Amino acid sequence: MNQIDLKGRTAVVTGGAQGLGYAISERMLRSGAEVLLWDIDAGKLDAACASLSALGPVRGALVELTDDAAVAAATAQAGRIDILVNNAGITGGNGTTWELDPAVWRRVVEVNLIGPYLTSRHVVPRMLAGGYGRIVNIASVAGKEGNPNASHYSASKAALIALTKSLAKELATKNILVNAVAPAAAKTAMFDQMAQSHIDYMLSKIPMGRFLEPAEIAAMVAWLSSEDCSFSTGAVFDITGGRSTY
Repeated sequence: MNQIDLKGRTAVVTGGAQGLGYAISERMLRSGAEVLLWDIDAGKLDAACASLSALGPVRGALVELTDDAAVAAATAQAGRIDILVNNAGITGGNGTTWELDPAVWRRVVEVNLIGPYLTSRHVVPRMLAGGYGRIVNIASVAGKEGNPNASHYSASKAALIALTKSLAKELATKNILVNAVAPAAAKTAMFDQMAQSHIDYMLSKIPMGRFLEPAEIAAMVAWLSSEDCSFSTGAVFDITGGRSTY
């Protein structure tokens, strides 16, 4: 594993108690950062903090990321924040656009888009005060291409990409860089929300013929969170095994 220097930095990873968020948190700790996990699952949050604590300083906070007041409170309690990884997300199951329940559609947009907006709304002023920041939004190849039977998820991730670009331009002269990664699917708990036919469809689109490993996206996110990433902002970094080459 190549060493990425995050010593002295404090990182918030949303949805950090499991899946990609856990892998990203682990890599951050191995790179020397202090990590704050913001998650909605109390049991998994406690377990993640317990297991990750062997690698470095880690704290957990139970946060409903779609609640402005809850995000404000978590930010106030966090202290200095140098890095924000907006990883928390849901798929909302699968179905054609006209069959998906409006409540499910709205919840996916709330978690996948409104959540990152609210965290950015409260964390960015902290970064501005400190004169430094790195924000990494976990988007998806679905946000570039639009997956069938996942219009809610695809639309939310496309919007997250647009949010990334807008925020990056607003902060371009402030030493706060904002980028997104657009991964192909990785085998995580999110697969439990998907139909097998949809999982098979996603795999069939990847030229490498396999799913993403969580450690692979964690490495990319760690670099984007570092000072070595100094002239890339508003960009969408592909990690799809050749599926999306633009």
